Amino acid sequence: MTKLADLVADLKEILERYRREDHVPGVSLAVRVGDEVVECTSGVLNLDTGVEATADSLFQIGSVTKTFTATLVMQLVDEGLVDLDQPVRTYVPEFSVADHEAAEAVTVRQLLCHTGGFDGDVFDDFGRGDDAVARYVEALKDRDQVFPPGRMFSYCNSGYSVLGRLVERVRELPSWDAALRKHLIEPLGLAHTVTLAEEAIMFRAAVGHVDGEGENTAEQRVAPWWQFPRAGAPAGATQCASARDLVEWAGFHLGGGLAPDGTRVLSAESVAAMLAPQTVLPAFDEDGASTCSWGLGWELYELKGGRVFGHSGGTLGQASLLEVAPDSGVAFAVLTNGGAPARLIHAVRSRVLGGLAGIEVPPLPEPPSPAIEVDPRRFVGRYRTVGAYYDIKQDAEGGLVVEIGSRGALPGMGKQEPKTRRLIGLSPTVLIGRHPGQRVFWRMAFPEVGADGRAPYLYLGVRAAIRVDDPQGEQNTEA
Repeated sequence: MTKLADLVADLKEILERYRREDHVPGVSLAVRVGDEVVECTSGVLNLDTGVEATADSLFQIGSVTKTFTATLVMQLVDEGLVDLDQPVRTYVPEFSVADHEAAEAVTVRQLLCHTGGFDGDVFDDFGRGDDAVARYVEALKDRDQVFPPGRMFSYCNSGYSVLGRLVERVRELPSWDAALRKHLIEPLGLAHTVTLAEEAIMFRAAVGHVDGEGENTAEQRVAPWWQFPRAGAPAGATQCASARDLVEWAGFHLGGGLAPDGTRVLSAESVAAMLAPQTVLPAFDEDGASTCSWGLGWELYELKGGRVFGHSGGTLGQASLLEVAPDSGVAFAVLTNGGAPARLIHAVRSRVLGGLAGIEVPPLPEPPSPAIEVDPRRFVGRYRTVGAYYDIKQDAEGGLVVEIGSRGALPGMGKQEPKTRRLIGLSPTVLIGRHPGQRVFWRMAFPEVGADGRAPYLYLGVRAAIRVDDPQGEQNTEA
């Protein structure tokens, strides 16, 4: 194995190379092996001000926050205050969705592992007050139930806001933020982890950057706003941290739930339960190089050479990844604030896990040559989530294209024009396409077909989009 200190030069080179090639304004990286931590940074936190990224800089961690919210719930399990297999309404009686039977049935465990089945990407704004999460949960009463509870995995931000409300109610605290500070940030000594803007301003804080006109990643500009609404805080809307704090957070879980001073903060049983697979995601490849499942808050991988758990995150113009190789005690966190960071994050992941844990990271997906022949009937149709639609059609040459449009999920972003992308077969059940101007590809999986030979849903990454026979109302809307 390569020693941690021997990797530093390589990691600095990776950050510099990909940051410049893919127009990432700034990046911060921390790698932890045992009690040893190294940190590397490159670039700036804000292109308008030129403030340099440093090791103690705060970036938005996005959905990595879900591992904190899940841990807060598991602390309640430890104390006998919450049963994972009880309906959520046992603890949050005001919770409801349009399907009342589903609302009564969905359990705490199902929300933790994203099998609750209701609309997931709801980013409604209920202000900056401590009651934001409570008001958000009450407003879910008209939201659709897409799948029966427990039927299948579909990433659900909304479910984690409900879990945040559960924490508020059971702890009898005014906000999820207060619970996070009292029960995790302070006991663990995470001095560079905050949730509120008035806290972040006390540090060097990164701002997000978005593409210029025409999806040009070479022309990055400061994002039009800094934070998602506070109502989504338990799902990842607001939390900021340094890369070092995130690897210390990973170390807490690696250490079986003990704080640095030896205080028991989470039981070893709950730490282990969070890493037990609850649901398996559909395969996006056919070589078995990466099997992905979900635990109670953590994303779980079986890779060639070992196990990995972690979570990624994304906010407006910021992207993050925290991953841990538990068998070798390796953890790393990489935080970015714009551009096209996928290659940078993948290169860091490959070097750290390969060099320190002997784990082989699969390459980024590439289209086969020639393309795999597929049956268009499986794919053609319109699919939707609460935030977007995907209209897959055959073009004049018989190939497949997808029109991707907004359904108004992001407040304050205004009208977003639909985008059309060409798709080709990666396997009989998976299509692959690429954004113009970017060097990485994305995949759509269609793991099931109905009696008519058509897929009832698709997966784009971890999100499931349901087929809709009637496209009325699915067109692009203003947020």
